[in-house]
Amino acid sequence: MSKASTKPPSGMRDFLPADVARRTHVIEVVRRIYGRYGFAPLETPTIENLSTLLGKYGDEGDQLLYRILHRRDALARALEKGAEVKELDLADQGLRYDLTVPLARVVAGYDLPRFFKRYQIQPVWRADRPGRGRFREFYQCDVDITGTTSLAAEAEVCAAVAEVLQALGFDDFVIKVNHRELLRAMIRAAGVDEKLEGSALVAIDKLDKIGQDGVRAELAERGITAESANTLLELVLIGERDGGVTNLAGEPMAAAPRAGLVDLQTRLQADERGAAALGAVDQLLTLCAHTPAAKHLRFAPDLARGLSYYTGAIFEIAVADLPSSLGGGGRYDGLVGMFGKKEIPAVGFSLGLERILVVMEERGMFPSDLGVGPELLLCWLDVDLADVLAVAARLRAQGLRVEVYPEAAKLGRQLGYGDSPGVKAPVAGILGKDELRHGMITLKHLQSGAQVRLRTEEAAAQIAEWRGDGEDPESAD
Repeated sequence: MSKASTKPPSGMRDFLPADVARRTHVIEVVRRIYGRYGFAPLETPTIENLSTLLGKYGDEGDQLLYRILHRRDALARALEKGAEVKELDLADQGLRYDLTVPLARVVAGYDLPRFFKRYQIQPVWRADRPGRGRFREFYQCDVDITGTTSLAAEAEVCAAVAEVLQALGFDDFVIKVNHRELLRAMIRAAGVDEKLEGSALVAIDKLDKIGQDGVRAELAERGITAESANTLLELVLIGERDGGVTNLAGEPMAAAPRAGLVDLQTRLQADERGAAALGAVDQLLTLCAHTPAAKHLRFAPDLARGLSYYTGAIFEIAVADLPSSLGGGGRYDGLVGMFGKKEIPAVGFSLGLERILVVMEERGMFPSDLGVGPELLLCWLDVDLADVLAVAARLRAQGLRVEVYPEAAKLGRQLGYGDSPGVKAPVAGILGKDELRHGMITLKHLQSGAQVRLRTEEAAAQIAEWRGDGEDPESAD
């Protein structure tokens, strides 16, 4: 019998202590800043009914849902149908695909404040092809506002996300902004059949991944003529050119954030819904000029985002060294109403934790000390283990992270363990009979070899001095 593999399933990972510490660092920043904007935490179940999930993400999204088979008798009855068994006979539940649809279900099912502001940091699952920064199980860090159509909601979620990234050390990210109605107006202007609108949006959403020729080929496969495809690409790429230095009101503005707005207004002036969408984008950029998102926003008419529930403004975060986005979102005014309640407008933005971690790790953006492992390894010789544990308790009361060597062993073996990979305690505390008798401890700085004997209650101050005051540990000898 062959041994079972120790690897997790493809697209899923184990997180060792250092990994968890990096994740915790990012999540703590996200929680702190989202809370500062008045967003309250929410959690929803891992498993949702398929009736909740299906039909919300479009055909491609629905295909990536993880279904959960019926259990025991229910599964047996379904399998008895043989060749006639259908997919829905085998499963009526699935793993959540995102955090937005569960939020819509919650908003529809509970009596919540008129303007419900929530953040949610939980894992989601997609049966996608794994790649760099792309996994089948990953965490999303969502922030949403329901109950208002005001562009203040869009500005607030953009500002909160921008401030999170700034606090983590990012300064080169771009928040791309577009509008779903503007995309529809461009599709109409290109002469694409209304029935093919969804297919056209899916193809345009892949522009960054497959390029213009790839999009043309996919549009052709979806039944869109070459002439319409070329016109559509010309329109969505109009922002690549300099769009002028005035906004739609004719006011002087920096060109880059609004590149393409004026050109598109000229091309789509006969389309009322398209013109209104352009105005909304222009107004959003103006509102965000007074927020932390100001220098990061850019109008991007080629931004499509494939999820079918978006109805208004859409967003996506780009950084230079990651081909996929750090996050995205948009307005979804029709989603809550799909759960049988009156229409409730909503807008949200989601950060992808895994992709943020990938970029931060590659760029070396994490603090040097994330609180992983012990600050002090407590070694002991010829003393009672109960006395050692009592000293460890007093050291921990000083705020130190302390690990006790669990077995009687030679001092060299204990010190070697403290300096081994996966432990790397910067300091060893040595207890012998004389130290215990006088309430003392010997501290040894493992990197430099510096050593000092002091009272137990002075240990934390000495370790802090060695750790962060910039003093040469040899001076404590």
